[in-house]
Amino acid sequence: MQQENIEHFDLVVIGSGPAGFAAAMRAVDFNKKVAIVEAKHMGGAGVYNGALTSKTMWELSADFAVASAVNRGYRASHLTVDYKEVKKTVVKAAKTKQYQMLSQIETFAYNEDHPEKGSLTLYRGHAQFSDPHHIDIKLLGEDGNVMIHGDYFIVATGSRPRQHPVLVTDGKQIVNSDELLNLKKFPERMLIVGSGIIGCEFATIFSNFNRTEVHLLDRAHRVIPFEDTDVSDFVSEGLEKNGVHIHHTANFRSVKKKKDSLDVVLDYEDGHSRVIEVDVILVSIGRIPNTDHLCLENTGIVPSERGFLDVNNKCALDEFLKCHIFAAGDITGNKALYCVAEDQGRHIVEAIWANVDYPLDYSHLPTLMFFKPELASVGMNESQLRERKIPYKAAYYSNTLVNRAIAMQNTRGFVKIMISDDGKNKILGMRASGPQASAFITSFAYLLNQDLTVEEVLKNTHPHPSVTEGIQECLRLLMGMSIYKPEVFPDEIKVKEWRP
Repeated sequence: MQQENIEHFDLVVIGSGPAGFAAAMRAVDFNKKVAIVEAKHMGGAGVYNGALTSKTMWELSADFAVASAVNRGYRASHLTVDYKEVKKTVVKAAKTKQYQMLSQIETFAYNEDHPEKGSLTLYRGHAQFSDPHHIDIKLLGEDGNVMIHGDYFIVATGSRPRQHPVLVTDGKQIVNSDELLNLKKFPERMLIVGSGIIGCEFATIFSNFNRTEVHLLDRAHRVIPFEDTDVSDFVSEGLEKNGVHIHHTANFRSVKKKKDSLDVVLDYEDGHSRVIEVDVILVSIGRIPNTDHLCLENTGIVPSERGFLDVNNKCALDEFLKCHIFAAGDITGNKALYCVAEDQGRHIVEAIWANVDYPLDYSHLPTLMFFKPELASVGMNESQLRERKIPYKAAYYSNTLVNRAIAMQNTRGFVKIMISDDGKNKILGMRASGPQASAFITSFAYLLNQDLTVEEVLKNTHPHPSVTEGIQECLRLLMGMSIYKPEVFPDEIKVKEWRP
């Protein structure tokens, strides 16, 4: 029997990140009484120590790199940058979003005069399940706990940086992405351990500011190894042009701490070793789910061996959707993307109260990578098509031939499109880099979702001058009707075919 002094909620959301907050607001749409429990930063890693802060830092670094350029007919003199001021701007961006969220929570605070309306109650503290319908909240900055009851629960506690097996972070000389804002100044020399998206993004950021000698440790033969070789090589070349020293096929062996620096020993695949001196090491080797302090054993839910919460296509922790506990975001082990977390959170609420009965589709998710220049992807790449033995055509069209990119004096980039080579000419995927790539990738994702052919897409005309004219020309190229021809520009325009 529910105790009278324990407050009851229709939905309890643990975590205020993109999954949790989106779910809470969708439940308000259904006039539900919602509790949000947050133990750390409002907005989670999606706002603080994650997507928003890192992209703010990237934007600042990109602006600085443009202002520092001397090949555009102007030169900015006495240009300086202060890490403390950069941090202030980054924190300001995070707080802007946090206070927008808090404004919504206060606006929809529970009103006893209108209990039938949707409402939000925020608890600042650590949540633990006491049983399948109750959580105990250890309030932050206060003595004591509070227990609440929920009809439904969404676990959206996100993830945290993975610890390196040897490198122990100290928040000063050895840091992870959560601790970067602890730095008091730009390090003179930095080693980034990990050449995935996050590692390459921070290598771009610090090299853009041109105050740090950046070393990037790449255990494989190439960075971003999940992409095709030409795309991976393009990213590597961009980093190296930006001054990044990439250590391919290198493994970290040991580090020796000195008073003001670190001696790092690297072992290479060919047998030689190298010792480099750096001031800061950034560990960026992935993230792990935050499920270890929730007392899930009191609900009968058992995380996977890797700590994730396995969910069905409605994000429920029960194969037959009989349970009332759901999970969304990074902890589900699906793609760790802000947009995926938001969609999952909203989808759960709609499955509960709107009887939504369709599964989430992750097949055509656009992905953004903030390098120099930015890189965007959607759909399958060549490697994936070959693994699935799908015959295809692939066309590559360089931004050096796109008038808008020439006008912007920003021609480093490309459009690469894959279509089926089965007579149907269905669009299968795209990779694009250069100015505005992160903006137009969504439009291309729409084309994929509509299962359109090249002929159907080419009925549309792109405005001139626009960077998306590169897409138009790339599609024309696949049909053998481009304005500029590969015979004249073999390095800028390429077409290939592949069959099993």
